[in-house]
Amino acid sequence: MKRYLITGASRGIGRAIAEKLAAPDVTLLLHGRDTVALAKTCKSVNSRCARVVRLIHDLAVPKGVSELIAEVGDDPLDLLVNNAGVAVVKPFGEITMTEWEQTLGVNITAPFLLMQRFAPQMAPGSSIVNILSVAAKAGFANWSSYCMSKFALEGLSQSIREELREHKIRVINIYPAATDTEIWNNVEGDWPRHKMISPEEVASAVVFALSQPPDVLVENITLGNLSGSL
Repeated sequence: MKRYLITGASRGIGRAIAEKLAAPDVTLLLHGRDTVALAKTCKSVNSRCARVVRLIHDLAVPKGVSELIAEVGDDPLDLLVNNAGVAVVKPFGEITMTEWEQTLGVNITAPFLLMQRFAPQMAPGSSIVNILSVAAKAGFANWSSYCMSKFALEGLSQSIREELREHKIRVINIYPAATDTEIWNNVEGDWPRHKMISPEEVASAVVFALSQPPDVLVENITLGNLSGSL
């Protein structure tokens, strides 16, 4: 029985990944903070999985990560998807220390702690997928804390990839451009969401990378709108 852990599975990209990876031989361990939204994700995949486990924890603080790790247990994972993320969108001079620390906690410290804990028990052929962003490669005005965290996750992912290569564990990085998720509901401005890529398109890229033979590593996938406008 395969065990997949997906963080940030309440909605958006995380939910889309869970829906595409649901299978009779899979136990899905789905993390989120919104209990209602996470329940909807679990309901949408429940009939197609051997088992679905809901994990309600706050990854912004190490205690929440530790509690998640304890609930996942000691059985090895076949897949870890670090998808949970937060975005503070405002001029850098207005970012509070609380917002800065929350961004660091969810976007970089939690993936680090999860990879550090679970990678040593993962078998050859297993995979770690990190959902980054084009913001890991370029800076954008008013997105400084978000870009900081994604740049950091980019460096962390590349380094860990080299350490795990000899153990035949794949580290796959996905770099979506603007994606039509609920994150934009709280971002000021008139954003052309009809031009954004969909969560399902990001999830399809994850499935493609995972579908390759165990000794084939699709290291980095960048997704964007063909018009290049976002």
